[in-house]
Amino acid sequence: MEGNQTFCCTVLDKKSQSKFICYTKRKPGVCHIGLTDAADVWSSELTADTQEQFRKRFALTSTDDFILKLRSACGSGDVSVVVHDSSADLHVGSSSAGLRMTLNRLEGPQAREELKELLFKLADSLVQSDSKCGSPSVSPVKHPQRRHTEFEPRQQNGAPSVTLKKRLPGASLVNPGTKKKLRATGVAFDEADED
Repeated sequence: MEGNQTFCCTVLDKKSQSKFICYTKRKPGVCHIGLTDAADVWSSELTADTQEQFRKRFALTSTDDFILKLRSACGSGDVSVVVHDSSADLHVGSSSAGLRMTLNRLEGPQAREELKELLFKLADSLVQSDSKCGSPSVSPVKHPQRRHTEFEPRQQNGAPSVTLKKRLPGASLVNPGTKKKLRATGVAFDEADED
């Protein structure tokens, strides 16, 4: 994995069903695990003691292994969080024997700085992914819209359909029982009658 790599996923609080962003922030020699709901930030450093604990219990040999496990658990929905007053517990894995980390709440300027850094890292990663794909995420060309069916008559399944009578030639559309009158073609004046 690269030196300054950030990984993000969304997780749910077991109690309130609120969504949070779980992220990892790597700097040379240090890995931070963070959690935010855009208002509060919780963070913890993956220390050598924590790594040793994970190595013994889960056979994770490095921070890369931990991040890969977190990434695969996020993909399968096996990451959850429980938020307390001043901390949050991050659970990785579906069973109670899974990974568990306690993250401490950051206060004031430290939390704002962490959110700011995360926001810009996410924006940079979006720009990089767009440039790798070769196509812009927002097209300046207007796409043809789908045909709206909300103004069309609806077919009711339970109601019997009305059979339409075939209109006979010459029948009036306005007064269906009467025939159309022929148009006047004009008045024929005989010149012989005037003498």
